Amino acid sequence: MAARISDTIKKDHYDLDTYYKTIINTNDPDEQQRFQNKFVWELARHAVGEELVVYPAMEKYLRDGLEMADKDRHDHQIVKEQLKRFQDMHLTNSQFIPTIKALMKDLRKHIEDEEQIDLVKLESAITPEESQRLSKSFSRTKMFVPTRAHPSAPNKPPYQTAYGLMTAPVDQLMDMFRAWPEDVVNPNPSME
Repeated sequence: MAARISDTIKKDHYDLDTYYKTIINTNDPDEQQRFQNKFVWELARHAVGEELVVYPAMEKYLRDGLEMADKDRHDHQIVKEQLKRFQDMHLTNSQFIPTIKALMKDLRKHIEDEEQIDLVKLESAITPEESQRLSKSFSRTKMFVPTRAHPSAPNKPPYQTAYGLMTAPVDQLMDMFRAWPEDVVNPNPSME
């Protein structure tokens, strides 16, 4: 059985929290940079995916969906502005850890509201099949959206879609030159 949209969103939230904890708890600058890149990559894609798939579904299926989606877009705007500062910040900057901590504080409030209110309402208003369809659409959409924060970009379709299709290739090209957690070679393969 395919995942429901709420399960897919919650999995992303869990992954983001895991990357965040690695960034603030590691003493290894290389690991910190790799997870900074991973955190930025996942959060940027997640936010745009929600704006293109989940929020329009809320607007379509929920009586108060437009207000909920507008509030969530506002929350995303704040997070995108913080993410833009963080993604361009070098590890040696004294504001590196305070910046991601402030970002996560705002993001966690948004995640809590989304998981406990928005997704609960959405799931109760749609069929299991529609939830699975939204989940697949969300996952597919994340493959074609920008991988960096662009807070000045539109946050509603169709303009967001057009902007994303123009900026995503540039972001993805630059991603080829970034360090990623999965690129680390295990020096002792027998320990896996």
